[in-house]
Amino acid sequence: MTQLPVAIIGGGPVGLAALAHLLERGQEAILLEAGAAIGANVLAWGHVRMFSPWEYNIDAACARRLEATGWRPPPADELPTGADLVERYLRPLADLPELRARIRTGLRVMAVSRQRHDKVKDAGRETSPFQLQIRAEDGTESLIEARAVIDASGSWHNPNPLGANGLPALGERALRPRITYGIPDVLNHERPRFAGRRVMVVGSGHSAINVLLDLMRLRQEYAETAIIWAMRGDNLQKVYGGGENDALEARGQLGLRIKAAVEAGALEILAPFQIDSIEAIDDGLRVSGKLNGAEVSVTTDELIVCTGTRPELNMLRELRLDLDPTVESSRTLAPLIDPNLHSCGTVRPHGEADLRQPEKDFYIVGMKSYGRAPTFLMVTGYEQARSIAAALAGDWEAARDVRLVLPETGVCVTEFAAADGCCTIDDICCAPANVAIGEIPLIAIGSNLD
Repeated sequence: MTQLPVAIIGGGPVGLAALAHLLERGQEAILLEAGAAIGANVLAWGHVRMFSPWEYNIDAACARRLEATGWRPPPADELPTGADLVERYLRPLADLPELRARIRTGLRVMAVSRQRHDKVKDAGRETSPFQLQIRAEDGTESLIEARAVIDASGSWHNPNPLGANGLPALGERALRPRITYGIPDVLNHERPRFAGRRVMVVGSGHSAINVLLDLMRLRQEYAETAIIWAMRGDNLQKVYGGGENDALEARGQLGLRIKAAVEAGALEILAPFQIDSIEAIDDGLRVSGKLNGAEVSVTTDELIVCTGTRPELNMLRELRLDLDPTVESSRTLAPLIDPNLHSCGTVRPHGEADLRQPEKDFYIVGMKSYGRAPTFLMVTGYEQARSIAAALAGDWEAARDVRLVLPETGVCVTEFAAADGCCTIDDICCAPANVAIGEIPLIAIGSNLD
């Protein structure tokens, strides 16, 4: 089994970092990416600018490989967009011959197990290789064997539903094609869908604020655009965050700008609004639930759901995992990242020992390792990858020597964070790409409750 490679699931920043660290230690590995190209999930929000500058977005092992070819890192204090991250870092990294030879795109991992061992079987389990069931874009299925597995698949592709109880609201499953999840590019690619329409944005984290600010810019050109902001909680001060005291300046500015918009009456706010159901009406949608405890229905043309993401665990059902029942991270990591207690900058360094599972040599890293906690920063995932690569290479001293430098924040803690707090995008804290710092012309609109 020692001749088999380490299988890495996911071709985002942390997956590529894991590959680079393993190769640096002489370990054979293969990286499996479901998308057609490296960084597919990142490109889904390529128009969004990150809160964290390049300084915190480049892994050390990856930088060493790139710099050996003459590559020079972007300015440390510059804030990249998702597209910048792919074009200026991930793609050049993946194009290096030693990495390119080990990357397979267009292959989705459907399930992971052990050869001839389901979850129940004990005998010989730890010496049996992992088997990854793979589906290609043409539907062809195959098996890949590995001596260890690092799941860096993220959670961007698995958004939280509308329902306040954690379940899809009644009618949501059937109407999913008419609902937008995540951070749509309302100023460019998806402008025709939202311009001049009545748009409801659901969520209280920075992803929601990104969308709201972009919609307000869109309204400068299309004055009939109406904006509704629906939140499960009603503590706006926590939503605004640390403002000028935030060590990540772009994130602090985001909170200040949405606060100014709210105080100027630039958008309709529904809070606390717990959504129970959704139904189609003519060309629009009717969203129903409890607003301050009273039953209400709200009509909207478009619905954007920014309620965060959650890990997809079905693919891991035949592995022995010990996950925290609340956060859905490893039990050791959970108390360190509880969104009720911690922000992006208050999590202590953690590595292989904190991510270890009962299933020997299986690890979940990156955004997915945080389960439902939204307080993840990319640099945290890089240290996870480094520590695990050291452990798989047998260098336990290096694996235990975890070190991490994070921006000093302490401003992300919010009662809404379990759904969508500080860092709701796969691996990153983000801010709008196209919104310059300064004032927005604000247009007050009235309530339109049915």
